[in-house]
Amino acid sequence: MTDFNIGAWRPVDDDARSARLTAANDLVQQTLARHGLVPPQGGAQAPQAKPGFPAMDAVLQGLGQMPGATPVPAAPLPPGAAFRDSRFTCAAGSRGYRTYVPSTAAQGVSGLVVMLHGCTQTPEDFALGTGMNALAERHGFVVVYPQQSRGENAQSCWNWFSLGDQRRDRGEPAIIAGLTREVGAEFQIGEGRIFVAGLSAGAAMAVILGETYPEVFAAVGAHSGLPFGAAKDVPSAFAAMSNGATRTAALPGTPVRTIVFHGSADAVVHPANGDHIVRDVLQRLPGQTLQTEDRGTAANRSFTRRVTSGADGISRLEHWTIDGLGHAWSGGNPAGSHAVAEGPDASAELVRFFFQTDTGA
Repeated sequence: MTDFNIGAWRPVDDDARSARLTAANDLVQQTLARHGLVPPQGGAQAPQAKPGFPAMDAVLQGLGQMPGATPVPAAPLPPGAAFRDSRFTCAAGSRGYRTYVPSTAAQGVSGLVVMLHGCTQTPEDFALGTGMNALAERHGFVVVYPQQSRGENAQSCWNWFSLGDQRRDRGEPAIIAGLTREVGAEFQIGEGRIFVAGLSAGAAMAVILGETYPEVFAAVGAHSGLPFGAAKDVPSAFAAMSNGATRTAALPGTPVRTIVFHGSADAVVHPANGDHIVRDVLQRLPGQTLQTEDRGTAANRSFTRRVTSGADGISRLEHWTIDGLGHAWSGGNPAGSHAVAEGPDASAELVRFFFQTDTGA
């Protein structure tokens, strides 16, 4: 789920690919050691490199020490519900995806939420850890879980750090927006009722989608993610993850409504990245706004929530800082990977913010 796989490059000629993978591996090893997942390079117990993409075994070994690294099968579906397996293809490429259709869909659906998994995760695993399908059943919306291809990224991370995947009508943004439109048309979901959220690399891609397809996605949820334009290549990606993004130029246009979650103890994606996402939104909000702040405790973790509302009373931005939380989905199901039960229920808060309604959770 972490972004250590960012060195998994697209196919190029053998010499260039070998050189890039070698350089990426060096960065991977350094970052793993810095975060305590493997011994430092040169140490007596440093993992031995393998041809191809040497660091990935070490990455997975380190990830396996994190909470919830061994997911269990998903719960049975309610009668009448479906969890479909589909594939979307367009000029930009092809991806598989899972769609949760609530049992009440025949009577109409309330909206569509696109959920983008983190590195090493699958749609099924992400659905389990976030519990989003249960909320969809309760509130009558459809959930789509796009699947990153291992052919495009060896550890199934969305390529948020690639310039070709940060633009409209190109790469992964075009593919995800295209399959979202297709599902939205099938269920006749109206404008302003389609949303996107993600974790880590998935959160970074969700932010990209909000910037490149604001007419498709009415709101964005970013959990432990990075701001738009945080990186342009492997070295800048690791720098942003470790120290926070450094882009200073303001983004154009009016931002979509945005909710951000980040743990204060996140040692994989620096919490400054969440602050940067918030700043990008605040700089572009039109008209007068009202800002409020409150502190609370949920499931044994304290948090701070800052809300920015427009003159109409609608929340335009929420920023949740969760004390002591690492790089994991807050208030989730630890049976799924990279999710912890402690902390505010991020999934329920996403649904409340997206639909501007009481989730009843």
